[in-house]
Amino acid sequence: MDKYVARIGRVIVSAALFSVLMIVSISCAADDSTVTVVETVIVEKEVEKPESKPLVIYSGRSESLIGPLIADFEEVTGEKVQVNYGKTGMLAATLLEEGGNTPADIYFAQDPGGLGAVDSLLAELSTEILESVPDWARDPESKWVGTSGRARVVVYNTDMLTEADLPDSIEDFVKPEWKGRIGWAPTNSSLHAMITGMRQEWGEERTKTWLEGIVANEPKIYAKNTPTVAATGAGEIEVGFVNHYYLHRFIAEEGESFAARNYYTRAADPGSVILVAGVGLIEESDNKDLANQFIKFLLSASGQQYFSAQTFEFPLNDNAKPSNLLPALEDITKPSIDLGDLIDLQGTQDLLREVNALP
Repeated sequence: MDKYVARIGRVIVSAALFSVLMIVSISCAADDSTVTVVETVIVEKEVEKPESKPLVIYSGRSESLIGPLIADFEEVTGEKVQVNYGKTGMLAATLLEEGGNTPADIYFAQDPGGLGAVDSLLAELSTEILESVPDWARDPESKWVGTSGRARVVVYNTDMLTEADLPDSIEDFVKPEWKGRIGWAPTNSSLHAMITGMRQEWGEERTKTWLEGIVANEPKIYAKNTPTVAATGAGEIEVGFVNHYYLHRFIAEEGESFAARNYYTRAADPGSVILVAGVGLIEESDNKDLANQFIKFLLSASGQQYFSAQTFEFPLNDNAKPSNLLPALEDITKPSIDLGDLIDLQGTQDLLREVNALP
């Protein structure tokens, strides 16, 4: 009998990969023939792709503002994101306490001061990322990059005032005629950033004098920007010191009849400083590829258009068209404040306590 070879196909089982070559010799007594069967069995383990580590973001920006954008990033990339929301200053303190043991990959701050406070924990960003925004909207040391522009404004009640009734400079709101007519949120980090800019532009004594004058005018105190704008529209106060985009959210929800509008000060003073929200990459992150992908997403056409259309902020590059509800950035009279120097938030908070604006 001639020899023959039978080859059996592949078998998949969940075991380690190995091959077995088995030769079986069978003697047939009738004709002394030998049948040799060569059987190759390939056993393979079906390996599942390991689940990727989620991107961890510490966000000083509220979930209502950036939650939908983060959800878009998850949908586009198929990656998971975990977000720890909180106040910018509180999260900066947490990062400093955690140091190199922080689980965070990205710090998303409401203002440059929060980013500057933790710059020792941040990695240098790539040239590609940094050049996605203008020089003024990124850290001179390359540790953070702005994601959207936010102007400080005076929001005013249109039933009580016209723009012509408002002073050229925010400095003039210390005059006695404004007593009992002002609202502010003294714990708000954007206000702290503006006052830090005042200290840079005006010096310590002039800034302290301004704060003492505002406190003497007995401003009504609010927890944050949103209730300040709401109170202005309701006529509870006549003016408030806020970020520009909160008004546009009210108008979008309540219509053009909402009785408040923004005033960008005519003088080039800190009352109309353009701040940025921004992001930094944590140096100790072991998820830097995904973190860089997230930063690029924020600066992409879809990310910048989201800030323009959904949160009414100023886009920082040509990937998106600014909202037609906003003035052009170049038309706003702005002070010459270097955002990279707005890092002494503790000094500002100490000054606010000194004048009894904070407990």
